[in-house]
Amino acid sequence: METDNKQTILIVDDERLSSAVLNNILSPAYSILMSRSGKTALEIAAQAIPDLIVLDIIMPDMNGFDVLKNLKNNAVTSKIPVIFITGLNNVRDEENGFLLGAVDYITKPFIGTIVKARVNTHMQIVRQMRMIENLGMIDPLTYIPNRRNFDERLDMEWKRAIRDKRPISFLMIDLDNFKQFNDAYGHLQGDELLKTVAKVFASCIRRPADLAARLGGEEFGVILPNTDLNGAMKVAEDIRAMTEAVRITISNQKNKASSTVSIGAVTRYPETEDSALELIAKADEYMYTAKKNGKNRVYTELPPVPGL
Repeated sequence: METDNKQTILIVDDERLSSAVLNNILSPAYSILMSRSGKTALEIAAQAIPDLIVLDIIMPDMNGFDVLKNLKNNAVTSKIPVIFITGLNNVRDEENGFLLGAVDYITKPFIGTIVKARVNTHMQIVRQMRMIENLGMIDPLTYIPNRRNFDERLDMEWKRAIRDKRPISFLMIDLDNFKQFNDAYGHLQGDELLKTVAKVFASCIRRPADLAARLGGEEFGVILPNTDLNGAMKVAEDIRAMTEAVRITISNQKNKASSTVSIGAVTRYPETEDSALELIAKADEYMYTAKKNGKNRVYTELPPVPGL
């Protein structure tokens, strides 16, 4: 592969030895940029727009969590996937990183095969996301991923969850009373509603590996890789609350209309013999339960236990 065609990684670590090890592991396959401080990393990221950032948590000037917050708050860098590197084994820190939008964790001391495997996985996602429009995988009305895109991503993330023995969560979302909305305001206004709520769904997911897609009609799905049920419920509740707060301007009328959603949330720790179709079916079942229980709500199950 020619150097100019290589994807780019920004390594942010104040420890020279750690940076050198990562550079040695990754440089054969990727172009490497280096930074030893959070402030400099933000400047490099905004100028170079790397494909991936590998970010140390503990640094003297600005810790990794603050760097990630700044990256997410900048429209230029908000979509760059970030993998944290750390010498700590703290579940709370790991959870905080994922909530802020990190896509993965790599612990020190580095094992070359693990580092390469995890980086390669997220680089594959980056490549796929950039190919989406060329492959006709965007819904033409809402401009978010369509069902074909969804099916391919779910298959990939399901297999990755099995391989890494990590959870995967899925949200099935359906607009409440959409037929009545169309009957009251017309199909053009119904289309505007679909476009508006699609933006809401997309804005509620923060990590590049997460995916909000239109599955058909007024039905949407959200894939949340490496996300437990608590994390999935937080995203689901954000979606529910933000959708309820949205107001749609009705053409030739002074009033504004609103809508709500019913959401079914499911988390699985899949094994080789399991099927992703069961994940969708169960989320669909829970979504209908949410509707039966009054709509405008999230329905889920007891938290799953790994290995059971």
